[in-house]
Amino acid sequence: MHFLPENLDKYVVDHSEQEPKLLQQLTRETYQKVLQPIMLSGPYQGRVLSMISKLIRPKSILELGTFTGYATLCLAEGIQENGTLHTIDVNEELVDFQRTYFDKSEYGKQIIQHTGSALDIIPQLDETFDLVFIDADKPNYSNYFHLIIDKLNKGGVILSDNVLWHGKVVEPLDEKDKSTKAVLDYNTLLKNDKRIETVLLPIRDGLTISRKI
Repeated sequence: MHFLPENLDKYVVDHSEQEPKLLQQLTRETYQKVLQPIMLSGPYQGRVLSMISKLIRPKSILELGTFTGYATLCLAEGIQENGTLHTIDVNEELVDFQRTYFDKSEYGKQIIQHTGSALDIIPQLDETFDLVFIDADKPNYSNYFHLIIDKLNKGGVILSDNVLWHGKVVEPLDEKDKSTKAVLDYNTLLKNDKRIETVLLPIRDGLTISRKI
């Protein structure tokens, strides 16, 4: 979703770094072969993720919600040489697609795929993280935060996607809409938790940056 006028949004994209050719190929194949390609992060947000990762230079990254691996590769662009990126997704049908593109990149050996429920997998990860990207099922965003926060290193960053949820966060709430309610609760959680400092950016469908104090 774009909150800027179309001409201004185009100006922003045109004056930002362009995506690598490998990610262009990944995008084309996702649209050709995978259901719901709109779930891709997209080139502009991908460059934002890449820039944040490059600024942090994380040794360890955790991603919740791999899809076809676009954001994974963007985050990997900032990882340290001996670093690792753990990415979790429930859809086992996309594992081979993801691995094909991971191995085409220079980060293939650093990316570890996990298939299954992140609620089950996160507690099994005997590792702490410098950077976490949450882009998974919205009803569990708060649950993911509670599982992750103690595994986040001091000064570590959590990036949370879709936190404006198509603009529904400022519309009257339908009590049957569990996803919107979950996003509202999650945004409040991030704002009030004293262990982190948070800023919400109106990038695409909303991206929150939370830093552990």
